[in-house]
Amino acid sequence: MLTLIEAFIFSILLILTIYFFFTPLVLRFKLVKLGQDTERFNNPFKRVANAVANFFLLICSVKKERIFAGLAHIFLLYGSLTFDTISVFHILEGFNKNIHPSNIHVIIADFMSVMVLGATLFFIIKRYVVRNSSYTYGTKESAIIYALLITVTLTFLLYEGASISYHRTFDNSSAFIGKIVAGWIPSAWIAVKISWWLHILNVFAFILYVPRSKYMHMFMGPLNITFKSEKPNSYLKTVDLESAETFGVTSHEDLSWKDLFDGFACIDCGRCEDYCPAARTGKELSPKTIITKMRDDLLAEGEKKIKDPEYSLKPLMDRVFSDEEIWSCTTCGACMEVCPVLNEHIPKIIGLRQSRVLMEAKFPPEFNHFFRNLETNSNPWGFGSATRGEWTEGLKVPMAAENQEAEVLYWVGCAGSFDERNKKVTEAMVSILNKSGVSYVVLGGEENCCGDPARRAGNEYLFQMMATQNIEILMKYKFKKIVTTCPHCLSTFRNEYNDVAALTGTEFKIPEVVHHSEFINELIKEGRISIKGSGTEQVTYHDPCYLGRHNNTYDQPREVISKAGFSIIEMKDNKNHSFCCGGGGSLMWAEEDQGERINHIRTEEALETGTGTLCTSCPYCTTMLTDGIKDKEKEDTMQVKDIAEIIAENLKE
Repeated sequence: MLTLIEAFIFSILLILTIYFFFTPLVLRFKLVKLGQDTERFNNPFKRVANAVANFFLLICSVKKERIFAGLAHIFLLYGSLTFDTISVFHILEGFNKNIHPSNIHVIIADFMSVMVLGATLFFIIKRYVVRNSSYTYGTKESAIIYALLITVTLTFLLYEGASISYHRTFDNSSAFIGKIVAGWIPSAWIAVKISWWLHILNVFAFILYVPRSKYMHMFMGPLNITFKSEKPNSYLKTVDLESAETFGVTSHEDLSWKDLFDGFACIDCGRCEDYCPAARTGKELSPKTIITKMRDDLLAEGEKKIKDPEYSLKPLMDRVFSDEEIWSCTTCGACMEVCPVLNEHIPKIIGLRQSRVLMEAKFPPEFNHFFRNLETNSNPWGFGSATRGEWTEGLKVPMAAENQEAEVLYWVGCAGSFDERNKKVTEAMVSILNKSGVSYVVLGGEENCCGDPARRAGNEYLFQMMATQNIEILMKYKFKKIVTTCPHCLSTFRNEYNDVAALTGTEFKIPEVVHHSEFINELIKEGRISIKGSGTEQVTYHDPCYLGRHNNTYDQPREVISKAGFSIIEMKDNKNHSFCCGGGGSLMWAEEDQGERINHIRTEEALETGTGTLCTSCPYCTTMLTDGIKDKEKEDTMQVKDIAEIIAENLKE
């Protein structure tokens, strides 16, 4: 098809396109290598299978959050794959005019050309007409990629039409779009050649642009899914405080290579921002920009480091990120739940907090009192540690010090021990345990804070101190199971304490840890307690972030409520899309002075259900939602109850 000179020019262009396609990929590989090592290569077959399934089925995109956008992505994906293979034939046609795709391939390509144009038009309308608040504007990337998608598709159809018009030797009957276009094009060899060059040059432009834009996620996204963490979203790596030279994340070099890879995988779709309670209530935080600003700064700063290994990367705080951003995060995990490429936002934010707290002693002023309370009295409120067991007065509660072996250790937690509202939940749980006949004990005054509030606030040193103390206490007694009423205690014990024990060389493994909603459900199923089950009241249930998203417990609390005879009216945001109460990430002890209060938004969602009871299963949520109802002056309309209270009220005698 091409003359000798044209073939030579085309060969040079092809080689240059391949070279300049890989150049930015090599740079990004070198940048990612600047990060710390992290284990993401175990279970390789499982990881690859999961990534392949996500890529070809677009599980990552076709989600509840944006169903139509997910479907449009399917057309773009399979349209791109179709055109990629068609383009191979077109390239070969330049050297041999007798090489051409099959009729089936042509039919699929024509169909996909329509789908790609439709999907592109959909995204143009979404971005530039509807203008979702979480989309990024002012960037040329989207406009350029949309233009290239359109021109690549139209020039493909133009070349196909010109070929049919010129009566090429192969059967063109399958090219149903091409035949229409052929009617508009004169039958001339020059039309075939010009349209071929136009299509090939557009294809090359697309190939060259993608690795230089956010649309590199087409390659990086599946790889990012391959390297996903197998730990719960709430999991934080335990810092070796004895050997570490720096603590937390100061510069890019303190992040893991996977953290750096996240930036290049980011789609910039804004799903994380759509579901972030801080972003939705007008706070400065955007989970998306945490990732994208980190990526953009890495490209600028990291390249200097690659050229000059002696170059010191600049600190991220005060230059790339602000305190308002990192201290607005409730660590609810909504961002990580909805991210199509499974980016990991929370560890980065906590890492920045750790650096701020441990390296610079910069944190919200109210945390001075908060940290001091934890350090001196082992509870966030600052009540005397000697009074922790006073809630047991007047109750029949077996103490671990007097019964060193039991089936269950009931871990009461700080809120259940000190907070007047949550003491009622503890009393309800004790009545259930006593009724069940389960062999259980509590630690009373020996119990300390699990350390979650300190750790989520970035004070890793204080967390490890409290965790070590608790492990020493737990080693004194024998029990098969720990039951907690606080999902934060649950998550910390279940997912993080064994790391602390291993770091300190302690030969101790945390036994099975269950939430009280799970445990109550077990008691009912085993017939250890009986429920009246005659209620007809409607309730709504709030999923705590650390029980639901972080520990995948959604059904058991609902089963418990249903067995008590109540019907559940779900809130607009429920289960894995539950809206945070605003108390996580240690923000229960910080001032919320930006935007609207998070607990007010969640309270409004609860009130919209028209039920008289808002049920939950977390002391943080109980406190925040009770405050929300008070602030809304709806105490006569709705009351907040823990699952344990509902069951205790409906126990059969």
